[in-house]
Amino acid sequence: MSAIKVDIWSDVQCPWCYIGKRKFEAAAAAFEVEVEYHSFELAPDTPVDYDGTPAQYLAERKGIPMEQVGPMLDRVIGIAKTVGLDYDYDHMHQTNTVKAHELLHYAKAHGRQLEMKEALLKAYFLDGGHVGRIDDLVELAEREGFEGPDVRAALESNRYLPDVKADMAQAVEYGIQGVPFFVFDGQFGVSGAQESATFANVLEQVRNAKEPAA
Repeated sequence: MSAIKVDIWSDVQCPWCYIGKRKFEAAAAAFEVEVEYHSFELAPDTPVDYDGTPAQYLAERKGIPMEQVGPMLDRVIGIAKTVGLDYDYDHMHQTNTVKAHELLHYAKAHGRQLEMKEALLKAYFLDGGHVGRIDDLVELAEREGFEGPDVRAALESNRYLPDVKADMAQAVEYGIQGVPFFVFDGQFGVSGAQESATFANVLEQVRNAKEPAA
């Protein structure tokens, strides 16, 4: 039986995308899946060198009172811990993620998109890395074994920007308004960082549907 194709729209700056990734992976371990990530920019108007913290961004750009931001982030941090992720909001760099998405398409073209996705999420949420600046992205790519000059040339020339825009256009076509968003075999859509059991149920349904009739 062929693998179940899972297309995932997400942003490398989305806390629920990393949590959802872990919950999905726990479920997918029992199935044969082929995963492909797609670009979704949650805040495309954010400057690369945003002068503020993620908490300030939520307050200033999203209109959330600062006294509500702290408890919101504490809740996210607590949920992240349940899947083994120690979010470090004190050292995160809010930024524009378009170049990170271009880097993901570069990695996909070289057959290593999944590794790059994990590296970008880890850099942003756990390691205090900057995922918006080309210099930082080139360094990250080099640590992952890619050729720095080639990565820099791709990012500076916007070589993969059309692919990012195509992903966003497809998201609009699907009616995706938030991420993470999972599409199973092009038929079943699941929104949000669902529990592993939910993902397992969907994967089971899809696998059963793919089985040839007795």
